[in-house]
Amino acid sequence: MRRRRSPAAGFRCIEARRMTEHRRRARELGLAPGILPPGPLNAITDVAGVRVGQVTVIAGEGTRTGVTAILPHAQNPFAHRVPAGVFAMNGFGKMAGVTQVQELGELETPILLTNTLAVGRAVEALVDWTLAQPGNEAVRSVNAVVGETNDGRLNDIRARGIGAAEMRDALAIAAPGPVAEGSVGAGTGTMAFGWKGGIGTASRVLPPALGGWTVGALVQANYGGALVMDGVPVGRLLGRYFLADHVAQQADADGSVVVVVATDAPLSDRNLQRLARRAMAGIARTGAAFSDGSGDYAIAFATHPEVIRAPEKRAAEARYAEWPNDRVSPLFVAAIEATEEAVLNALTMATTVESRIGGRRVTGRALPLDRLAELLARR
Repeated sequence: MRRRRSPAAGFRCIEARRMTEHRRRARELGLAPGILPPGPLNAITDVAGVRVGQVTVIAGEGTRTGVTAILPHAQNPFAHRVPAGVFAMNGFGKMAGVTQVQELGELETPILLTNTLAVGRAVEALVDWTLAQPGNEAVRSVNAVVGETNDGRLNDIRARGIGAAEMRDALAIAAPGPVAEGSVGAGTGTMAFGWKGGIGTASRVLPPALGGWTVGALVQANYGGALVMDGVPVGRLLGRYFLADHVAQQADADGSVVVVVATDAPLSDRNLQRLARRAMAGIARTGAAFSDGSGDYAIAFATHPEVIRAPEKRAAEARYAEWPNDRVSPLFVAAIEATEEAVLNALTMATTVESRIGGRRVTGRALPLDRLAELLARR
């Protein structure tokens, strides 16, 4: 981890790898939802070419926020566009760029995740980054894609403690390999199910007979409900869940979740929209309430060379190969399972975060792994 002083008497942590040493991922605790095996890293970066960069901003007493960047491949994404699909389970959110993705079925920038009031700065950073890429000298229109959740329960969000510079840093350091999880990047100030939420990731690999494709998911978990972990009703057993009447630690259901799904399967944008929709089944398995004030979004993209819309293919009006409809069901299962486990990793890897907002001290406590272990032992 590299730390650089920020103007607000704090620091910026530039994340390239998993840093939380005293927490454990879900599988290390015996939680392994689903039937398909994970990839080598059990992360979205198991999809070849996908890179992730994160910057965590901790400044003063109240700034607890950050940004997470997801790049689909190592080429210029504006020139080599990946097909993509978007699904909104509940549209209480400020996700930028989705209407053009819905219309054209493709991404032309990386994806940035951050907090609600930093979306404009993230758009600015993506525009700057795209215009600066070699070969983009004549570009005059950029569809920046930015997802957000509101981290205002732990972050002094009105202080606007993150800017375009941090966004550009996250893009610059994006790399393949292990992904930092928990209270990092865009998950620094998030809460989930009454405990500290954050960034989580996971993957699934289909057997050769089903195509051998990889599906990876990354989540920004900031939502509520009654937490279920691999079928265990953890929220109810620990007495912290939405609608828990007369329980002092009742959890809020509002918030948001953004899921980014990547695959190396040759899917069309239409089937990627279907894949994004299935990711919400993974969120449902964790006990989500999908409340009125929760923005629940998923965006899926494919990196297979045959479906990337490169300049020469667009000029030649080439036809794109795609995986047939009657063979996509295993990919749906993979997206569901990877999304579910990504949420579990966000919770088990998150560390307690404290801050002071408006003179009031607030704490996002990490899910107690010792008590979780007791519940799993009973199972």
